Amino acid sequence: MLKVLVPLDGSDNANRALEHLMKLRALGGELDIHLLNVQIPVDGHARSFVSHDDLETWHREEGLAALASARAALDAAGMPYTHHIAIGHVADTIVRYASEHRFDKIVMGTHGRGALLQALLGSVAHAVLERSPVPVTLVKPLPPG
Repeated sequence: MLKVLVPLDGSDNANRALEHLMKLRALGGELDIHLLNVQIPVDGHARSFVSHDDLETWHREEGLAALASARAALDAAGMPYTHHIAIGHVADTIVRYASEHRFDKIVMGTHGRGALLQALLGSVAHAVLERSPVPVTLVKPLPPG
């Protein structure tokens, strides 16, 4: 069975990666699917105004909201999965999580930006692809129109 990590941020582009996996599983592939949402940590002065417990609750609620559509799709299809919420720099956390938990593959969506825009803004998918010791499959967004 292939242990697959699917990083999701709640966007349509990220959810396309899940759709890709669901099609593979429907074709008979045995997959152990793990959904991961990475929350960006709250730093600076904001931490002094909010309790640790309140921050943890907020991260959990935001993470669950980002995973809601993916979880609903898997539940409706009767596909088993596990979900996880982590806090940290998004690309680094995905790579570390995949390595530490011995995933066989990462499947994630891209935003489909061109090379220039990606160079200027950066890309989580690109950073994961560069840094991951685990094979990465990138699923492109649907073409416009």
